[in-house]
Amino acid sequence: MKQEIFPLVDENMNVVGSATRQECHSGSMLLHAVVHLHIFNANGDLFLQKRSMNKDIQPGKWDTAVGGHIDLGESVEDALAREAREELGAVGFKPDFLFRYVFQSSVEREVVNTFRTVFEGPFQIDPVELDDARFWPIPEIEANLGKGVFTPNFEQEFERLRPYFN
Repeated sequence: MKQEIFPLVDENMNVVGSATRQECHSGSMLLHAVVHLHIFNANGDLFLQKRSMNKDIQPGKWDTAVGGHIDLGESVEDALAREAREELGAVGFKPDFLFRYVFQSSVEREVVNTFRTVFEGPFQIDPVELDDARFWPIPEIEANLGKGVFTPNFEQEFERLRPYFN
């Protein structure tokens, strides 16, 4: 299997080097870039994915609809379109950039480029990438916060999303 190479970036998304996925997720705290897409339906429900149990980070937890790493030489927009297509079969949506921030866990540091869209589907869930996916009403998400249902990153980002709810 080809080893994934990620661009190392500064907080302003300037590329300053490169490293493998393994190096970035090893506790090195090498700052690398990711994209997140929050998908709402017309009712204001938020589409979430349940991460595959095969994932190296947060397996089996519910998370942002689309989330993935930016590959070396790839633009933020191209990474967003690629990840949406790979994970959900989602094409033809119009993403709106919301914000960028640095997220740090015990094993990695990422610059998160966050987008939103209103999109009803169709979706084609990749069973290798995801165990499940569905729209969640906002009150159902709120009722499950802090209970280990969601990734810590999603819970933190959910608070940042509140101004963008319908």
